[in-house]
Amino acid sequence: MLRTLDIRDVLLIDRLQLDFQPGLNVLTGETGAGKSILLDSLGFVLGWRGRAELVRAGADQGEVIAEFDLPTDHAAHRILAEAGVEADGELILRRVNTVDGRKTAWINDRRVSGQVLRDLSETLVELHGQHDDRGLLNPRGHRQLLDEFAGHGALLADLRGLWLARSRATKALAEAEEKLAAMRSEEEFLRHSVAELDQLDPQPGEDAELDTKRRRMQAAEKIRDDLARAFQILGLEGAEGAMGDGMRWLDGIAAEADGQLDEPIAALGRALNELGDATQGVERVLGNLDFNPAELEAIEERLFAIRGLARKHGVTPDDLGTFAEELRTRLGQLDAGEGDLNRLRADVKATDAAYSDASAALTESRTEAAARLDRAVMDELAPLKMERAVFHTQITEGDVGPEGRDNVSFTVATNPGAPAGPLAKIASGGELSRFLLALKVCLSQNTSGVTMIFDEIDRGVGGATADAVGRRLARLASEGQVLVVTHSPQVAALGQHHWQVSKSVQDGQTLSRVVPLDAGERVDEVARMISGDTITEAAREAARALIEQK
Repeated sequence: MLRTLDIRDVLLIDRLQLDFQPGLNVLTGETGAGKSILLDSLGFVLGWRGRAELVRAGADQGEVIAEFDLPTDHAAHRILAEAGVEADGELILRRVNTVDGRKTAWINDRRVSGQVLRDLSETLVELHGQHDDRGLLNPRGHRQLLDEFAGHGALLADLRGLWLARSRATKALAEAEEKLAAMRSEEEFLRHSVAELDQLDPQPGEDAELDTKRRRMQAAEKIRDDLARAFQILGLEGAEGAMGDGMRWLDGIAAEADGQLDEPIAALGRALNELGDATQGVERVLGNLDFNPAELEAIEERLFAIRGLARKHGVTPDDLGTFAEELRTRLGQLDAGEGDLNRLRADVKATDAAYSDASAALTESRTEAAARLDRAVMDELAPLKMERAVFHTQITEGDVGPEGRDNVSFTVATNPGAPAGPLAKIASGGELSRFLLALKVCLSQNTSGVTMIFDEIDRGVGGATADAVGRRLARLASEGQVLVVTHSPQVAALGQHHWQVSKSVQDGQTLSRVVPLDAGERVDEVARMISGDTITEAAREAARALIEQK
């Protein structure tokens, strides 16, 4: 509920504070007195796009402050939370317009953008009038209004969930098809590579092992001839044989040498033993160097094959086994891909069927609710002297989406047999106002916590019709807050709170004033609306009668 509106230096207003109340608040005054300035000021603090120049002549800046009561369950809390603004039962909007055109806004002393104000205003205020393109005249909101009238909250929540499941299934299928198509483009490569790797079957560490063997064999070729010559010189045909012959000769004459050869013979024996060890060691090494040249060729061939595959696939030789597993996995996915696609296609079919069934059920419910809304609006039009008019909620098939596949628009025909069309294009000013009022009365059960503003919605009507308009406005205000700018005495008389807007010239400046009226002043204001500038006693009596009838 709008509690206060504080305006400073805006257009014809220097300083004004209005304290609004629950129920029906009416604002009256002569044409041009400044009633539209109040709406311009409220629209400005709510972020609506309006007049470019708002600052009063001679002032540096204009400022508007609006205070709202905010229940804990109000829809505004979600927008405030997203904007990082805290609000505990009270909401204060403040916006400043400097003379050079700069606009700055705050919510509860936290600076915000104009877009945040506009988003917030959708939950705080509804403006209805002949130039209202934000509310009932905007076809983009008609489906939501019909759903609110029908109480489709649960159906819509279920349908949004099915739409999400359908979208996810469709996306998963598309991604799988794309992935499978990419794998199919490399199927020949995968199969050839896997066969090639399987045939070679490289093992971890094999590259290093083969390289060591190859190096040893290559080195053996270089030293084997020298080892063979050394073995020959050291062996029986060489040093060992000669030393053995010398040992036998010395042994043959040792007895005749009176022990003088014992030490040399012992030393020679030790030397023969050492030489034998050396010869055996050389022989052993020589034996180790024996290899088949074909084996070296085979080792080199396998080593080069392993390294060639590693270079081909951009991995290390030791990683070829892991890489082969990866290729086998991709090939397995390719082979299993068609089965996966069939499963995903089944998911898409199932979720699409569930969505279609729920969407069709919502369409059926909307069609039934549209008929109820049409009857309710027609019942409201009769007392508004529009019993010959026709209101119709049109439902057509549109693009599928999370809220179904229906387009909804409110159409009217001012007379039976006349072509129907959109509200804003078919109805004249007075007719349009009554259509909007009748529709709003029927939709009012879903507007709790919203301040409704009607800007001269009674234009072009009078007498019993104006009284019917006023009584419907009072009904709307019975459970909330309604602000009405009116020229109708019948509507003004039904107000629970009454403000008069006037204009005067002070010190060469034209200023607008808004003052609350007491009971006596209300009678005079309603009488003025009945009789004009000259208020007669008869007009006062008529005014009292209107006020007492409420």
